[in-house]
Amino acid sequence: MSEKLLSFDRTVTYGLMLSVMLQTASALIWAGAAEARIKTLEAQMAMAPGVAQRLARVEGQTTVMTQSLTRIERKLDR
Repeated sequence: MSEKLLSFDRTVTYGLMLSVMLQTASALIWAGAAEARIKTLEAQMAMAPGVAQRLARVEGQTTVMTQSLTRIERKLDR
């Protein structure tokens, strides 16, 4: 009984080894591509520091300009 449990069909074993090697190679290629994309994004973020802060400032200035324009229009309409 223990001899049957330890014997393998070689065609299944070779097929299994081949599929595992192909999946491993595919995973490594995918991981390398993902790493390259992440490095590119990190480089872009490093070149543009404080973009979110500047955008928030511009939005605030736009709000103030809109309020000023509304006041000017009201004065002109009087």
